[in-house]
Amino acid sequence: MRTRCPAGDGRTRRWARRPWSLRTRLVVSAVALIAVVAAVIGAVTTISLRSYLVEQKDQKLTDALRRSALDRWDDPLRFVGAPGNPSGTVGGRAVGDGDVLTVAGRIDQQYPGAPLGALDARQLAALSAAPRDGAVHTVTLPRLGDHRVLASEDGRTVLGFPLADVQETVGTLVWAEVSVTAAGLVAAGLAGGTLVGVALRPLRRVAATATRVSELRLHSGEVALHERVPEAEADPRTEVGQVGAALNRMLDHVHAALDARQESETRVRRFVADASHELRTPLASIRGYAELTRRGGETPGPGTRHALGRIEAEAHRMTGLVEDLLLLARLDAGRPLAYEETDLAPLVVDTVSDARAAGQDHVWRLDLPPEPVTVHGDAARLQQVLVNLLANARTHTPPGTTVTARLRADAGFAVVEVQDDGPGVPPDLLPHVFERFARGDSSRSRQSGSTGLGLAIVQAVVAAHEGRIDVESVPGRTVFTVRLPSYGARHPDGAPGTDSQVPPGTDSRVPPGTDSQVRHRLVTQP
Repeated sequence: MRTRCPAGDGRTRRWARRPWSLRTRLVVSAVALIAVVAAVIGAVTTISLRSYLVEQKDQKLTDALRRSALDRWDDPLRFVGAPGNPSGTVGGRAVGDGDVLTVAGRIDQQYPGAPLGALDARQLAALSAAPRDGAVHTVTLPRLGDHRVLASEDGRTVLGFPLADVQETVGTLVWAEVSVTAAGLVAAGLAGGTLVGVALRPLRRVAATATRVSELRLHSGEVALHERVPEAEADPRTEVGQVGAALNRMLDHVHAALDARQESETRVRRFVADASHELRTPLASIRGYAELTRRGGETPGPGTRHALGRIEAEAHRMTGLVEDLLLLARLDAGRPLAYEETDLAPLVVDTVSDARAAGQDHVWRLDLPPEPVTVHGDAARLQQVLVNLLANARTHTPPGTTVTARLRADAGFAVVEVQDDGPGVPPDLLPHVFERFARGDSSRSRQSGSTGLGLAIVQAVVAAHEGRIDVESVPGRTVFTVRLPSYGARHPDGAPGTDSQVPPGTDSRVPPGTDSQVRHRLVTQP
């Protein structure tokens, strides 16, 4: 089957072939084969019947001409209307000297004593031109049709029988063959479609099993791969059974591999969680002893103070890394979060306020809707998402960069966007930006204090809330978009949000509903 479809700019078109299903190809092939067989049988039958009828007519013609040689009647055309000759018989004789037919006639009606009809000049000429070699020939007489014509041995008598009855019989046979063949092909198509459909039912079950397996989420987490082809469709003695058995063996191998992967991941998560938990105590002790040494009565030297400062800084950095690893391990293990109705607007205000205090060399903006946008989630973890996104923008953009935190409701979702006009994420890093320990600097320097786990935590927390995070980045515009299912959020019906800058001393224009302490802290803090 071909369908016409536009190509290029619409001014040219091309023909595209739509693939046929296996069932259609099998039915069409079977019907085509039956049609070829029926055509061959019909052709052979038609040719054989025509040959048989013509041979019989030739035999009658020969007998009639032989009887005409014994004719002693005065009428030279009496042999044309002799008993037994069919209607439409034509004949002629040469009277006198020469072999030119001088008299000729034809039977118009088949009854005894019927007068013979005359032949016109064209008919007589066609009859006279018939070969007179003693063999039967087919001659077409104008307005009289085809005749089988035979001449006597002396060539002076010519007799012809019409072929109209033979042609009518053959035509009836052909029409019957065509009708029966057409009906048979329709019946074969319907029956073949049903039989092929029943025969392909096991293959469809195999395909359905493969489709269900393809829809499973196999890339991470524990996977229950219990889909198998039924034993009835996995008999290796049939072709479909061989496919089903091979698919079952492949699924067994995949299931074993997924179990091994899950077991390995579980061991790694357990190790990370245990190691993180065990490292928290010695790190806290290191920081405590370093601070205690610096606050002691003895005055340490410059080198000692520098060393203690470095110990405290590294202990603080390692503590943050351990806390991030522990949080990721808990999220991977599916630990339940503290879900409650949470308004995101105060969280955005708090995190932007904290980010402005930490990065005063950046320009921070808020874009909030006039109505609350609530989600059912863990407020502390959602705040950590916002903190990590803003810290990522502050850490990886130069001073003077404008960072905008935007909140809006969109078709049942709460959407949080963190946008900056910095240099953007490198294209080769963009597909891996949410992977663990992914960093933008190839040297993996620690000058920025980044552990490479901030965005991984963001993605894990958002996924735990059944949300989604996306990133778009080009030089001059980078946007991280978090979409969370919103419960009870009131849509502003297109009301524009506020766009406020939060440098010291300016009005933050916090939306209605934000408590007074948050508003006061955002506006008045240095």
